[in-house]
This record gives sequence, structure tokens and C-alpha cells, in this order.
Amino acid sequence: MTKATLTISSKNYSSWSMRGWLLVKFAGLPFEELVISPDDPAMRAEILLLAPSMLVPCLTHNGVKVWDTLAIAEYLNELKPKAGMMPPDKAARAHCRAICGEMHSGFSALRSALPMNLKGKFDNFKIWARAQADIDRVLFIWHDCLESYGGPYLFGDKPCMADLMYAPVVTRFLTYGVRLDAPCAAYCERIMALPHVKQWVDAAKLEHDDIDELDAEF
Repeated sequence: MTKATLTISSKNYSSWSMRGWLLVKFAGLPFEELVISPDDPAMRAEILLLAPSMLVPCLTHNGVKVWDTLAIAEYLNELKPKAGMMPPDKAARAHCRAICGEMHSGFSALRSALPMNLKGKFDNFKIWARAQADIDRVLFIWHDCLESYGGPYLFGDKPCMADLMYAPVVTRFLTYGVRLDAPCAAYCERIMALPHVKQWVDAAKLEHDDIDELDAEF
């Protein structure tokens, strides 16, 4: 019997659930999923960006409860040091933590203007200026990492926690048809081809549509 449980919500709409799930999968820690229905009022508020994220994702393992995505990543890095959650080089690890922290606490305009919707496809979507500034910053981070560490992932030849933290942004760019140059488009293709990402997306496409508000183009 598994000793780990990961509490998540909608696979189609919850970007934080996706991050936590990918992190635990990448670490190789066996776990059971506990899914909170989007019909739950607190979860609905969270997905619609009306409440701070306190419910998902939440990892429970051997009596330890960790509910913040960065804390989950750090916990898994200590638990599974050979999984490659972070780059081996000290300076690269600091850089990795910095851009993961930026993803964790920033890009509010991008989050609200381009909500995660894996089943959606909005052509000719109008992106307002503040969201475009966030997009530009993400693309700068990607270019900087790919050039600094040689790719094909953000910190070299293998994915790490940074790639998993930015994976939901990749899906947003594809959902809303964000224009990408060749290096960033290729990076998005590599992320979407990761087996765990494909597994999450496949499950999301089978999910019942519960939150009509997120289907609106705004």
C-alpha cells in the first residue's frame, strides 16, 4: 500500500495541481490521487483565481503534509536526491530556484488573462498588454536558460523541476495560440512530449466540463 497521497483538483483547469502531480511523478514516488471536485465551493474559487491556493496540490507522505508547490519540490529533492529534481551545479541550482520562485509568485496577468484550459483552443485570441509583458518575461527566461545551459531543457539535457513548473505555461501558450519563435516552439514541443505531461493531458481531455466560466474568451 502506498504511503503517499496527492490531493489535486481539475486536471483540465488546475495548473497548480498539474505542477504538483508532475513533480511527484518525476521524483518517482508512488502515490494515490485524492481528487477534490471543482464543484466544491473552495476549489471553484481557487480555480477561478478568487481565492489563494491552500488546498491543492497537497502531498501527504509518512505523516508529513506539504501543500505548497515549491515546498513539495524541495521535499521531493531531499527525499529522492537521485531523481534529478535540480541541476547538479550549485550556481545552476540557485538559478533554477530563482526562476521557479518567479513562476510560483509572479505572472498574475498571464494567469488571469490566459487561464489553463487543456481542452480549449482559442484562435486569434487577443492578449492584453500586461499579459503580453508576462509572456515576454517567460520567453526571456526560456531563452536565457536554453542558451546558458545548452538545452534541450531549461537546465541541460534532462528535465528538472523548472521544466515542470513551467509546463502549465506551455499548455497556455498552445491553448491561446501565443506566437513563439523557433527555439521556444521547439521547447514547448519537447515539454508536451514528456510521458508524464502526455498522461496528464490525456486524463484532462476525459474530464467532465464542470466550470463553464473558464470556457469564456476573456
